[in-house]
Amino acid sequence: MAANSAPEARPLMDIGTFLNNFSHLVYPRKTYLCHEVEYREGDFWIPVDEFKGFLHSQSTLLPLLCPGADMGWEQCHAEPIFLERMASWKLDKGLRYRVTCYISYTPCAACAYKLVAFLRENTHVDLRIFAARIYDRFLGYEAGLRALRAAGAEVAMMTFNEFEHCWESFVDHQGIFFPPWDDLDAQSERLSWRLEGILQKPGESCGTQ
Repeated sequence: MAANSAPEARPLMDIGTFLNNFSHLVYPRKTYLCHEVEYREGDFWIPVDEFKGFLHSQSTLLPLLCPGADMGWEQCHAEPIFLERMASWKLDKGLRYRVTCYISYTPCAACAYKLVAFLRENTHVDLRIFAARIYDRFLGYEAGLRALRAAGAEVAMMTFNEFEHCWESFVDHQGIFFPPWDDLDAQSERLSWRLEGILQKPGESCGTQ
C-alpha cells in the first residue's frame, strides 16, 4: 500500500469536546468514536493516516444508517456511522488490518451485533475497542459485549495511556499536556474489573462490580 506523499490535514477535536465526552466526571448523551487503522507488513503494523479520524452519534432525518428506524428524526449511534465509513475505505482483502476505536461508551447490544456481523464478513480485519465508560442503559448490553469478544474483537476500558494517546492523536491540544482528571486511574481500574466480569461467560464469577 503506497503512502500519500502529502496527506491533507485531519480535523481535530477541540479540548472541551474531548474532556466533556471522555472524562469520567460527566455522562453526556452523545457518543464520540476516534479511530485509527494499521496494516500488517511482516512483523510490523503500519499506520494508514488517511483512515484516522473521529465521529459522533447524531440525529438523522432518514433511517439510512439505522435500518428499521421509523421516518423522522432518529438518534443514530456512532458504531453504524463508523461501519459506513469503513465500507467506503474498501480495505484490501489481500492485506491484514488492525482497526482501533477509542469510544466514549461501549457499544449497546444492537451496535455490538452489527460489529460482530462486520467481523464475520471481513476476516482480514482485527478490531480493538477501548471505551471510557460502560453503556448499560438497555438490557442485553452484556450479551452484546460477550458476542464481540467471541467474534475476536478486543474489548477493554481506556486507561491513562489510551486517554493520553487520544489527546495527542485526535485533539487540538495546542501543546498542552494531557490533564488527567481526579480518580482517573481508580475509575479506569473499577470499570476494567466490571467489564471483565461482564465478558466472562454466564455462570462464571463476575468479579468486582
